[in-house]
Amino acid sequence: MLDHVFICVSDIARSIAFYEKALAPLGIAHALDYDGRQGPAGHPDLKGFGANGRVFFWLREGTVDGRAAHVGFVADSQRMVDAAFAAAMAAGATDIHPPGPQLHYDPRYYAAQVRDPDGYSLEFVYKEWQH
Repeated sequence: MLDHVFICVSDIARSIAFYEKALAPLGIAHALDYDGRQGPAGHPDLKGFGANGRVFFWLREGTVDGRAAHVGFVADSQRMVDAAFAAAMAAGATDIHPPGPQLHYDPRYYAAQVRDPDGYSLEFVYKEWQH
């Protein structure tokens, strides 16, 4: 199980605005800003997103390689996958695959995938057997 993920973004304000919209249907919100000066030397400033009292997805400004990360976000229903996909597209994402069953994994694996403004692959996932 993961506790947190950091990704580098090229424009922190643009990415915050994108993720605030794209993750809202999943109940994930911009929750905490961390000033890197509070940490050890060289620690980056971070913008944290989370839900249910946990901050687990962090943005930091830096060098981007959109191929370097794929992040899957849990949805509680197919409807949430559809809503997150629509919100991400409205916020400026580009389509990788629209919502639907991912039969190459499992017929009960329902997901949609987009690229964020920096080219990172984001997936919104509902796995029926995990709910």
